[in-house]
Amino acid sequence: MVSRPPTFCPDCGTRLETATVDGRERERCPACGDVVWHNPVPCASVAIVDRSRADARVLCVERGVPPGVGEWTLPGGHIELGEEPAAAAARELEEETSVSVDPGALEILSASAMAPRDGKHVMTVHYVADRADADGDPLAGSDASAARFWSPSEFDASGETFRPVHEERFREAAAYFD
Repeated sequence: MVSRPPTFCPDCGTRLETATVDGRERERCPACGDVVWHNPVPCASVAIVDRSRADARVLCVERGVPPGVGEWTLPGGHIELGEEPAAAAARELEEETSVSVDPGALEILSASAMAPRDGKHVMTVHYVADRADADGDPLAGSDASAARFWSPSEFDASGETFRPVHEERFREAAAYFD
């Protein structure tokens, strides 16, 4: 399995050919016959929702590294080998914002597949948790240039932009506990 479109067999190095396998076009090695599966990369994100004001606010990060520098997202990233999705979401939250939450406090918000970027497909499990279940104050870390709580009306008035898919999850999370 690879995360970007393959050109060569990862086992023997032969240039791949396109073949119909299981009714779909796949890349197959003509030398060893192996199919090289191009599957999405599993990711997880978490929306921490602060309900202490009239308008619920959601913790977001501004990306400081490619892809999407300057775009706002929910804290999240790749699920590591052997890691449960909720644990990955909690780990990414702490790495990107210094806010921590127990993975057991997370509820599934939704799941989404992003349009491919440079041939890389991503599938994300999005979680949500109440701010009361989280510890710490937002401080940008790892690949974030900023971390803060936004209400939908504050974000709309800001002129900032969300990374694709994340705005929809942001708005879902803001209304989740209503």
